[in-house]
Amino acid sequence: MSVSFDLSGRVALVTGASRGIGEAMAKGFAQYGANVIVSSRKQEGCAEVAAEIVAAGGKATPIACHIGDMDALTALFDRIKSEFGRLDVLVNNAATNPYYGHVLDTDLGAFQKTVDVNIRGYFFASVLAGRIMREQGKGSIINVASVNAVRPGPKQAIYSVTKGAVLNMTKAFAKECGPHGIRCNALLPGLIRTKFAGTLLADKDQTEHYLATNPSGRVGEPQDLAGAALFLASDASSYVTGEFLVVDGGFLT
Repeated sequence: MSVSFDLSGRVALVTGASRGIGEAMAKGFAQYGANVIVSSRKQEGCAEVAAEIVAAGGKATPIACHIGDMDALTALFDRIKSEFGRLDVLVNNAATNPYYGHVLDTDLGAFQKTVDVNIRGYFFASVLAGRIMREQGKGSIINVASVNAVRPGPKQAIYSVTKGAVLNMTKAFAKECGPHGIRCNALLPGLIRTKFAGTLLADKDQTEHYLATNPSGRVGEPQDLAGAALFLASDASSYVTGEFLVVDGGFLT
């Protein structure tokens, strides 16, 4: 029996796919045959990535959606079901981290926004995707968490708390949805060179500490997550569910 990473004929939704990690994953899936739904808050950014995928010979459809908005989230999955008739892979990647500072100075607005996107958004995207996958009898949900879920990052308390919740969420969906052929796993990136991580990368002390305690001696690149996501999306990981795959260059070692 050969190992297959082929995604031909499958539909994959990647949230937060207009740049960074999400963009790298979307392009990676397309290279292996998936019809990728490129989603993020702004249609223009989604359209640019989708156009690049199509220009490279792949299949992609841009659909803007703010996963913190329940009406927009529901509309997204209604459209996927009507236009594509199936959904084989969901990557919950869109996230927010509006506050960088001491935990005691966290304000309610930043707290609520982070929870709405990073927990509620992930949860109900998984519910809506899972309902489609249940009808098919098969599907893969991939939650992008963070090493902060295991080791809370300095000045990133609420973000770290939400990413910790994503790990428990991953286990819950894996247990309850496994009988329906749905797998659910999480990716835990370390510090990755993206616009999202710009504030942390600009903090010289934090970046130097990360590099000094990281066996790889470097900051990760978005492409470093693409192969790990492909593994979890494809049949190569058909017997893997409820697991956490750390992609951090050894930071948590």
